[in-house]
Amino acid sequence: MQKLTRSHLSTAALALLLLCAAQLPGRSEVQYAGLAPNPAASARTIIDKRPVVHADGIKFGAYDPHGDFGAQTNVSTEALFLPWEDVDLETLRLADAYALARGRNLLITVEPWSWDVDWRPPSEELRRKVLRGDYDVNMRAIAQMISQMKSPVIVRWAQEMEDKSGRFSWAGWSPQDYITAYKRMMDIVREEAPGTELMWSPKGLPGLQDYYPGDDYVDLVGLSVFGLQRYDELAYNKHRTFSEALKQGYDLVAGFGKPVWVAELGYEGGDAYMRPWIEMATLKQRDFPNLREVVYFNDREVHPWPFDLGRPDWRVVQSLAAN
Repeated sequence: MQKLTRSHLSTAALALLLLCAAQLPGRSEVQYAGLAPNPAASARTIIDKRPVVHADGIKFGAYDPHGDFGAQTNVSTEALFLPWEDVDLETLRLADAYALARGRNLLITVEPWSWDVDWRPPSEELRRKVLRGDYDVNMRAIAQMISQMKSPVIVRWAQEMEDKSGRFSWAGWSPQDYITAYKRMMDIVREEAPGTELMWSPKGLPGLQDYYPGDDYVDLVGLSVFGLQRYDELAYNKHRTFSEALKQGYDLVAGFGKPVWVAELGYEGGDAYMRPWIEMATLKQRDFPNLREVVYFNDREVHPWPFDLGRPDWRVVQSLAAN
């Protein structure tokens, strides 16, 4: 049996922090010069960069370990991240109570590893163990806890599987192995927690369609969309908008006919760069008719970005001194 508990937290805030200490995928470096830095274009006066939630727009959710969205009433979904090893699953009850008190759904991203790097098996070992059922007990314990929760729950398992950068141990497996593993885990969720919605969540890269597990195993499709001004300048030689950053992934999944979410959203830069993201993220757009919700990732990046850009701070409330 895999180890399921080690940390024991005494407060709801610490419990949610544990559950939401997510790690994001690495980004491959693009080798060309891009635009030169422009201090005027990078001028920053915006202190609170939370997206505008349009009354007639798409829904909004947040991964929010700092509680910046705790009192905001137009948040539909509370997102959290959960490793399936080395975690106290009782903290899920606290997350459920937090979401229930605010009338929110829960989006639970289950990452099939430990957040302690010393506990993580190599990719091939993880693949072999998942496929032969060694980790069924881990997923079953999570699903059994979900079955006791009162909030509506969406499970997102092993996200960004088509990304071959090496950031995630499960990403880059052969499509058939990933699909077999995904179905095995989601069958456990369905058995233990009927009614739970299932989210298949690629990063949004070419080739993602090879990892699609079939309509019967997907209620929602999730994508990851991040915008960093200096990265855009170096990698794309331009400033991308939310719509431009979403388009590739959306176009690749639109043919599945499923509701689409931006399961992870973040942006950072100067005022002129961020304002279009702030205004457009929840605005209904003709190019994205199946887009139903965006979920803001309200924390600092865990993994450094290319071009020595460090760890962008996606958090919506920042002090100007920190930039």
